[in-house]
Amino acid sequence: MKEKALFLCTANSCRSQMAEGIANHFLGDRLEAFSAGTEASFINPRAIEVLREIGIDISGHRSKNVDAFSGQQFDHTITLCGDARDRCPLFTGGGERVHIGFSDPAKATGSEEEIMEVFRKVRDEIKEALLAYFAP
Repeated sequence: MKEKALFLCTANSCRSQMAEGIANHFLGDRLEAFSAGTEASFINPRAIEVLREIGIDISGHRSKNVDAFSGQQFDHTITLCGDARDRCPLFTGGGERVHIGFSDPAKATGSEEEIMEVFRKVRDEIKEALLAYFAP
């Protein structure tokens, strides 16, 4: 039976969406990943694009509030930003609670290419951290 992981961030638009997509793509044989935010918003188009670059399609995802998972059990609840860590200290999904923080690519400034490079950097950091954390 697959373990279940919930990735939490503030708006469920970038980091948590990328983590869900990366986890399901690379670890889907043994892990079922979900994502939510302390508030729902929209999926950042740049997050969709940088995952598409590595063969992962999250264009069908939608932003969800953590309340959407109320009453569900998770083996791992992973916060990806300090705000989610602080605002969801008692998420009742059970299991192991871990914080693995990443900078917010949505706050990147500069040219479009410079912003995309920040998204790619965070994508790669998330991938590396998750593959290490869930290593058998």
